[in-house]
Amino acid sequence: MEISNKDAAIVVNNIIHSIKENREYLSEIDGAIGDGDHGINMSKGFSMAEEILSNEEFNMSDGFLTISQVLMNKIGGSMGPLYGSFFRGLSMASKKSDIIDKNVINNMLKKALANLQNISNAKVGDKTLIDVLVPAVNAYSTAIEEEKDLITALNSLIIAAKDGLESTKNLVASIGRASRLGDRSLGHQDAGATSCFIILKSFCESFIYLIQG
Repeated sequence: MEISNKDAAIVVNNIIHSIKENREYLSEIDGAIGDGDHGINMSKGFSMAEEILSNEEFNMSDGFLTISQVLMNKIGGSMGPLYGSFFRGLSMASKKSDIIDKNVINNMLKKALANLQNISNAKVGDKTLIDVLVPAVNAYSTAIEEEKDLITALNSLIIAAKDGLESTKNLVASIGRASRLGDRSLGHQDAGATSCFIILKSFCESFIYLIQG
């Protein structure tokens, strides 16, 4: 089955819904070692993007670009620019593709990660969303290199992302606000890693839904 960029607009809508649905959960996670506003800010940004998109027809690439622009321009703190760069990468790597296949998705994920790493010094082990994103992208890319089918590759991504999320509980934050807590950040799940997992899981499950019809 071929997935058109236009039909893949559902991926954008599902990610927006997933963030809004987890608004309280994300803020609760953030409240343990952060300011407690991660869910509020994320939901605000995605809701604003949803409102813009509700007034127009769009494909997946357009939708991701709208999310990027809203997060970059309307949401403060560190997450606006970080996720803004991430979603811009997804958009730029797919905008010339009418059909979204496993190789296009591979390019999207790699570009999104590269964009984020261009503005952040965070590494795996620093207790950030990078602990989810890097292993997730690597798992997907490895599956594609091994010529696995798209559903297998997407499921590999979800598993790696979940493992990455769980790993943040055993890490001491060394970057961002939580780093001020030192060892007190140990035992707590990172909020940015949590929202990253929610986004990636929704991304993958939406494509699996499109494939399976």
